[in-house]
Amino acid sequence: MENETFDTTATHSETNNTDTANHSSKHKIESLIQNMEKVIKGKRPQIKNVVTCLLAKGHILMEDNPGTGKTVLARTLAGSISCSDAGNAVFKRVQFTPDLLPMDLLGTHIFDDAQREFIFKKGPLFCNVLLADEINRASPKVQSALLECMAENQITMGETTYKLEKLFFTIATQNPIEMEGTYPLPAAQLDRFYMKIYFGYVNEETELEIYQNYLNISHNLDTIQQVLSQQEILNLQEEAEKAFVHDEIVKAVSNIVRATRSFEGISLGASTRSGITF
Repeated sequence: MENETFDTTATHSETNNTDTANHSSKHKIESLIQNMEKVIKGKRPQIKNVVTCLLAKGHILMEDNPGTGKTVLARTLAGSISCSDAGNAVFKRVQFTPDLLPMDLLGTHIFDDAQREFIFKKGPLFCNVLLADEINRASPKVQSALLECMAENQITMGETTYKLEKLFFTIATQNPIEMEGTYPLPAAQLDRFYMKIYFGYVNEETELEIYQNYLNISHNLDTIQQVLSQQEILNLQEEAEKAFVHDEIVKAVSNIVRATRSFEGISLGASTRSGITF
């Protein structure tokens, strides 16, 4: 038998390229987290959860009392990302109230006197980072307006479908359901969120630091640096999709999801979409 030789140069080159890409991605993610920590004090785990959902092309729901910093976190994230026109990523905040209408989110058709025709005026959902503040204060009809855009990244008005930005990320907040004037989110709405976290109050030491340095922290928010571009975020999302998941992990996820459907303590088990986002 003839001796066989194997050229391992290509293999080593591919490995080195992969390691370099992983190191670069890790550095970019860490720079984003550290930049947000200049404003959001003592909340690194929550920041990491938000960034994780962003890179997984998902959305996140945060439940807590007002005044814990949820709105500031969303503004800080948007301010840390630059767009192609050298401006910040487009950030929109919608305060959900009982009298809010679906058109207040989606947009509406208005008559243009100059063109003598109806034109579509886009609503706040056409953005990069959306803060749906106190989402459970709006009626289920308004909440349902978010279903299509969160699941399919598009909005349908009549016979026309409008694509949203490639980078579209929803941070929704809700007050504890025991508070007055709140509506429980329907299952179809909850199913669109990759995570539900509790923001919580900071510890005593961090809270004292916030009080003592509030003016500087507020200045940091106004002058937040753009550490990543919109395209870099999209690239990181693509890299996240390439992560290897062993078959045993996939099987374990399937077992957990299916077990929730037969467990007596759970009224509505996890859907297939839940397993995908797992």
